[in-house]
Amino acid sequence: MEIPIPTRQLFIDGEWKPPILSNRIPIINPSTQQVVGDIPAATKEDVDAAVAAARRALNRNKGNDWPSASGAHRARYLRAIAAKVVERKDHLAKLESLDCGKPLDEAAWDMDDVAGCFEFYADLAEKLDAKQKATVSLPMETFKSYVLKEPIGVVGLITPWNYPLLMATWKVAPALAAGCAAILKPSELASVTCLELADICKEVGLPPGVLNILTGLGPDAGAPLASHPDVDKIAFTGSSATGSKVMTAAAQLVKPVSLELGGKSPIIVFEDVDLDKAAEWTLFGCFWTNGQICSATSRLIVHESIAAKFLDTLVKWAKNIKVSDPFEEGCRLGPVVSEGQYEKILKFISNAKSEGATILTGGSRPEHLKNGFFIEPTIITDVTTSMQIWKEEVFGPVLCVKTFSTEEEALDLAHDTIYGLGAAVISNDLERCDRVSKAFKAGIVWINCSQPCFTQAPWGGTKRSGFGRELGEWGLDNYLSVKQVTQYISNDPWGWYQSPSKL
Repeated sequence: MEIPIPTRQLFIDGEWKPPILSNRIPIINPSTQQVVGDIPAATKEDVDAAVAAARRALNRNKGNDWPSASGAHRARYLRAIAAKVVERKDHLAKLESLDCGKPLDEAAWDMDDVAGCFEFYADLAEKLDAKQKATVSLPMETFKSYVLKEPIGVVGLITPWNYPLLMATWKVAPALAAGCAAILKPSELASVTCLELADICKEVGLPPGVLNILTGLGPDAGAPLASHPDVDKIAFTGSSATGSKVMTAAAQLVKPVSLELGGKSPIIVFEDVDLDKAAEWTLFGCFWTNGQICSATSRLIVHESIAAKFLDTLVKWAKNIKVSDPFEEGCRLGPVVSEGQYEKILKFISNAKSEGATILTGGSRPEHLKNGFFIEPTIITDVTTSMQIWKEEVFGPVLCVKTFSTEEEALDLAHDTIYGLGAAVISNDLERCDRVSKAFKAGIVWINCSQPCFTQAPWGGTKRSGFGRELGEWGLDNYLSVKQVTQYISNDPWGWYQSPSKL
C-alpha cells in the first residue's frame, strides 16, 4: 500500500520554513526500496534559527507566556496535542509503517502510546504547581527554606528511527510540561511523523518557538545542536558511539545530557517454564519492532536440561511469524529500516557463521519477498562469549543462544556485556525471579515477560547503555532544575561580626 506523504518544510518559530541551503533527503520505503517522498535537510544555519526562536519563546512577555506560566496552562496544549494524535491515529500509523517498515498493528499501538504520553505529562504539569515551594526541614529555627522547580531552558532532543514519533514524544512531552522550549532533531531515516507532529502543534496553536522540529543528517544538524552554546541541555537516544560524541560536544560547555543508548540484553530461561509461553516471550523480546529495539533481549541464556526442547519450540514459533509488507493483515515482522542496516545485519550473521556458530533458523531474505530490506527471524546457536554476535548490538531480528547449568553461571553470562539497559528472567519460581532481578546489572528488568513498557515507569540503563531516566516522574525531572531558596526569619541581627556602633 502506498499513501501520499505530505511535503513539509522545517518547523521553526511556529512556521514552516525551507532549509536555508534548500537541500532535501529522499524517503525510501524499506518494503519496496522505492523513493516515496523527501524531507528537508537542516544545517547549522537552521539550527541557529531554531535555537534563537526557542530562546525568544522563553523570554516572551518576561517568561509569562510559557516557562513561568502555570502547569495547567501548558497542560491544555499537551492535551490538545494528544486529542489530535488520536484523531489522526490511522493516518499517522500508516505514515510510520511506510517510513520505517514497522508492522501497521505495531505503529497503531505506538500512536495510542503517543497520545497517552502527552496526557500523562499534562497531568504532571498540573501537579507541578502544587509542588512548588516544597519546604526543606532545617536544624535552625531562624531560617526557613524551600525548593523551586524551574524549566532547565532551551533543550535539544535527538531521537532515533525505530519508534520515530513515540521516542520523540518521550522527550517532547515532559520537556514542554516542564516549561522548556525545545528543538527536536529526529533521525533522517524516519522523520515523517515528527513533521506531522509539527503540523499538529501548529493546528492547536502552540506558542511560536516552544517546539521547533528540524529534520536532517546527524553531522549537519544533530552535531551543531549538541554543541550549540545557547542550548541548555541535550537529551539523546541512539547508538552508544553517537552518544559518546554528543556527550563530548556537550562537555565543552559543561552542558547536562541524558543518554539512552544501546544494549545487548539477556533473557534467562530456567528449566521449570511452560515452553510455549516462554518461547513467545523470548521471540517477542527480540523480534518486536523488527528486532530494532535498544532493549531487545537478544542473548538467550537457557538451562541446559531443556535447551534442546526449548530451541525446537522456538524454531517452530519463529517459522510461524508472518514476515511481510507492514500493511498486510497479520504482519508481525516487516523490513528493517534501510539498506545500510540490512547489510549490517547480514554481515553480523555471516560473521557468526564464519566464527563457528550455527544458524539454527533464518539468516537470510525470506524466499517469498524479492524486494525490500527483509530478514527472516534468525536464531543462532553454538555461540561462544568471544564472538561478535554475543558482544555487539545487532539491532535486527537476530537471537543468539547459550546454555547454563547453575543460577550463578546464568548471571555471569548475563553480566558479560558492556551494556546494562534491560534484562529478563523466566521461571515459575518467583523467589528465584526476585533473587535474579536484584542481581541483574540493568536499568530495566522483566519477570516472565520481555519488552512491555509503560509511560508511568522509569526507563533507562547503566554502564554503556547511558544514564538518566525517561518516562514517569523521572522523565519530567530531566527537564527541571532545582533552586534552593533560604530566608532568614529572625528579628535579631545575625551577630557574627561586631557592630561598628558598639565599638
